[in-house]
Amino acid sequence: MTAVLDVPKVEPVRPTPAPPRWLRPAVFGLLAATAALYLWNLTASGYGNSFYAAAVQAGTQSWKAWLFGSLDAGNVVTVDKPPAAMWVTVAFARVFGFSSFTVLAPQALMGVASVGMLYATVKRTSGPVAGLFAGAGLALTPVAALMFRFNNPDALLTLLLIVGAYCVVRSLDKASARWLAFAGVAIGFAFLTKMMQAFLVLPAFGLVYLITAPTTLRKRILHLLGALGAMIVSAGWYIALVDLWPASSRPYIGGSTNNSLLELALGYNGLSRILGNEGGGPSVGGGPGGNGNVGFGGASGLGRMFGASFGTEVSWLLPAAVIGLIAGLWFTRRAPRTDRTRAALILWGGWMLVTGLTFSLMSGIVHPYYAVALAPSIVAVVAISGRALWQGRKNMSARVVLAGMVAVTAVWDFILLDRTSDWLPALRWGLLVLGLLVSTFIAVGLPPVRRLVAIMAAATVVTLSLGTAAYAVETASLAHSGSIPTAGPSTNTMGGGPGGEREQASSEVAALLASTTTKWAAATSGAQSAASLELASGKAVIGIGGWSGGDPAPTLDEFKQYVANGQIKYFVIDQGRMGGGRGSTEIADWVADTFSATTVGNATVYTLIDN
Repeated sequence: MTAVLDVPKVEPVRPTPAPPRWLRPAVFGLLAATAALYLWNLTASGYGNSFYAAAVQAGTQSWKAWLFGSLDAGNVVTVDKPPAAMWVTVAFARVFGFSSFTVLAPQALMGVASVGMLYATVKRTSGPVAGLFAGAGLALTPVAALMFRFNNPDALLTLLLIVGAYCVVRSLDKASARWLAFAGVAIGFAFLTKMMQAFLVLPAFGLVYLITAPTTLRKRILHLLGALGAMIVSAGWYIALVDLWPASSRPYIGGSTNNSLLELALGYNGLSRILGNEGGGPSVGGGPGGNGNVGFGGASGLGRMFGASFGTEVSWLLPAAVIGLIAGLWFTRRAPRTDRTRAALILWGGWMLVTGLTFSLMSGIVHPYYAVALAPSIVAVVAISGRALWQGRKNMSARVVLAGMVAVTAVWDFILLDRTSDWLPALRWGLLVLGLLVSTFIAVGLPPVRRLVAIMAAATVVTLSLGTAAYAVETASLAHSGSIPTAGPSTNTMGGGPGGEREQASSEVAALLASTTTKWAAATSGAQSAASLELASGKAVIGIGGWSGGDPAPTLDEFKQYVANGQIKYFVIDQGRMGGGRGSTEIADWVADTFSATTVGNATVYTLIDN
């Protein structure tokens, strides 16, 4: 008898459909428009946040300052964040020269990259139209138009979080442990950008892989453990380097209580942010978070993301995103475990809920610009759920939900625009009328006429994006400075936004310091004063006590030794800005008792060495 081979049936390979002709020009157009929005008149903001700009300048003058993120080239104290964002910006400034443009341009380019990566990530699960909407939605979120034109670490943080999400989505294709490990690496470097805020996406990343990856539960768990290990290694190498480096030959870790980067992560930039100032170092940004203070986030609670601080920064599409997330998860409840739409909603919806709730309920320091890390998840959820509901519009329930998303966006945008009622008043009324008309037509249903359907689709997109787009363009048109920038028209100036504080040294003081040849041109109380002196003179200046004057760097004995060694030429007291902190006060008292003072420009100056 002839043996019969059991040959498995081979499925024919179906060719991948060619992308539509309009797609490539649309993507290039999106990126080009984003670049124009973020790069246009960029240097109007000067150095933006002078605190981080001074650290970039120091990094161009000292390799050690670049490595540690020191505030000054003499490496007394670091900024109060890990240095990954400075690594990127300093590299740009070393290649093209230190200037306002080279300080701010890397953030704008990170913004363009974030928009492109968000498009690519959403496209993989929900198609190119949803990807384009998500990318454009991020570009036109006011807080994104603010922070991708400003030199805070949040720009790199947001980009790395989106890169991590892209790697997670790629890992879901074939349960790829390698792509999931890449996601862990992205989050590890995000930790080196802004510490524990990077971990807010981890519940969503882990949950979506655990639920939807196409492999056994055992392998899913092992892959997640491997990604966790990759994250620990990509963040831990730098923590180990700082810990093993002799403390006497590196700068003090600004914001920490014991000169430890790990303590900075767990305390000042960790539990202190969640629970209040009990968990860490000194307050940042000029004072503790207070109820009703726009710059410090306002009162904690579920309404914080919609309140005076965060509302116009990021919440334009947030009500629609919540509706779309609930509806999307309900309509896909019977879908297979590996369903891509549901996986995308778990990923971005989990990111949105965990980050949004954390920002809303945390009792410690929180600033409105933090919301840039929330923006990608909001626009992604709206894009993914909106696309799915539009495709299912023949179903009455899908139409009603989509109509509700459009109507609530129109109403909420009207409320947000009314907060600056003297700015383009016709816009909010036009948006409200358009939104209610569009939502009515969607709910009633359209005849299957292609042109009419296309017009209604365009009207829906316009309604969802008009308010946030107008606010974002206005934000990009204004100069921003200080430590707590805010988005919106020039009337929204609370918290250091448009028209906010510019820290500048007088030309006389700058010229005096620029003529020095000592290791440090001067010392002054607090990092903000030191930063303005450094930027004005191009010389290293000791910011005694770090950001708020509370860091023990340098100590009085160390400062006396610097003076004895002839390493500091002047001690500068900015009129009206005499930083706090015991260490800076002790040093200032010793200087006042030991040396004579003169007035130079707007400052009191003590000469510490004669030659």
